[in-house]
Amino acid sequence: MKHLFASVALAALMTGALPVITLAETPDDQLVVATTMSNILTLDPAAITGRETVQVLNNIYDTLLVLSPVDKSLQPRLAESWSISEDRMKVTFKLRADAKFASGNPVTAQDVAWSLKRLLTLNLAQSSFLKTRGYSAEAADALFVAVDDHTFELNLPQPDDPALILMVLAQNGPGSILDSKTVLENEKDGDQGQAWLTLNSAGSGPYGLTKWASNEYIILTRNEGYWGDAPAMERILLRHLPESQSQRLMLEQGDIDVAYSLLAPDLTALASNDKIRVESTPGAGFYYLSVSMKDERFAKKEVREALRLLIDYDGLDKAVMPYYGRKHQRGISTGVIGLLPDPGYTLDVAKAKELLAAAGYPDGFKTTLRVLSEEPFLKAGTAIQNTLAQAGIEAELITGSGDQIYGAMRERNFELLVGRGGGGQQPHPDSNLRALAYNPDNSDEAKLTNYQGWRTSYFDEALNKMIEGALLERDLAKQKAAYEAIQVYMDTSVMSILPFSETVDTAAYQADVAGLVVNPWLTRFEDVTKTR
Repeated sequence: MKHLFASVALAALMTGALPVITLAETPDDQLVVATTMSNILTLDPAAITGRETVQVLNNIYDTLLVLSPVDKSLQPRLAESWSISEDRMKVTFKLRADAKFASGNPVTAQDVAWSLKRLLTLNLAQSSFLKTRGYSAEAADALFVAVDDHTFELNLPQPDDPALILMVLAQNGPGSILDSKTVLENEKDGDQGQAWLTLNSAGSGPYGLTKWASNEYIILTRNEGYWGDAPAMERILLRHLPESQSQRLMLEQGDIDVAYSLLAPDLTALASNDKIRVESTPGAGFYYLSVSMKDERFAKKEVREALRLLIDYDGLDKAVMPYYGRKHQRGISTGVIGLLPDPGYTLDVAKAKELLAAAGYPDGFKTTLRVLSEEPFLKAGTAIQNTLAQAGIEAELITGSGDQIYGAMRERNFELLVGRGGGGQQPHPDSNLRALAYNPDNSDEAKLTNYQGWRTSYFDEALNKMIEGALLERDLAKQKAAYEAIQVYMDTSVMSILPFSETVDTAAYQADVAGLVVNPWLTRFEDVTKTR
């Protein structure tokens, strides 16, 4: 009878209605996850965007390697082992001999080469991870080589740190390995299966895609032919439930097991419930105040330095950022090589006024401050607006959607902006620095929108060379010192992007759920169990 009621509850979740009979718990072998699916537009690994989609793909597709959720070290997945050549221009992978796709087709080195070449040929969103490392569709045959069925060679197109390339390949999207035979059987008009993969899957992961109803739900079903240990959960139901209060209510009633996208007030309330666990883990990127260097006021170092002293770091950390971020003032993520301690900036209105006067603005000035019309951006923007005003800077808030706010930044048509970004998906300083500081071509025509340095019109040739040099340093001690020197240089020069918090990912889940990894970039539901 219990599973009959559970089926009623699941059916209700999929149709959007509440069940007539509410259960105190979900089925033992099914995990029900509430999240936000607005950014899930396709399930083709080459075309996805956003961490929510990566979270889904992590359960469907395998990569050659994975990042450990404990320490983010590289661990084997489809590749049993790998070796880096002495000149660091080639990585050789030995693949598992027992791995099969959900179709039953064996996973081969040819599938690996085809998947990576497809990524570059389609030239969709996820190709940027490899393109920024010098990879191109034209050179793909020479760069991705299947030596035999279980040996794959990855050649580097230019000098780089192979560890960073391996981290990129560990991420679903750029590193997803597809069943080439199944995809090509569903090819239409030479699209390499793109239309079919929007709503279907061709992976070797622990789950397969059963059904996706856009902005409603996604059902994943256990892959009975999975090469690894069979997951405890037979089915994963991810439900689009963007309202935080609805997620909280359903979690308290036992209608869902895991809730993402909860707002701070609901998380605070749930934290006192002994049947619910609330967990925050380091995420990727930073919350920051950014300036446009095209504006002559913000091109002055003294003004940027004043802005840095007009952020109430402690106040934001205590009142606005719980469950969203933790105070952080460096442009490199926690846990990566070379991170220096925070410089310890605090709100200092008097010193900021001195700097503004030295820059020629003793009475401040008027400007605009763009923020997303959602939390925590709106509250953080309002708080920064208030502290700017204490030094005479009158900032008019401009709120809107991501396209409206970040669109203006991508077009280099803004003054001040509170945003979130800065890489960090790969636990390597270069992942942050390429996103935040590196800018190889500052011309408008370059349109290097992936680089936030370009978006903010920040260009420093010396810094570019420091970033390039640190990446290629082979001695780990010297590389660490190089990244420390870069942080000192960035601090002294006062960047166009001023981090005030490091992103954290937070979820609430039933206390009897074990093995959950909260970080959506690393989540794999294969290890989740219920102890009831």
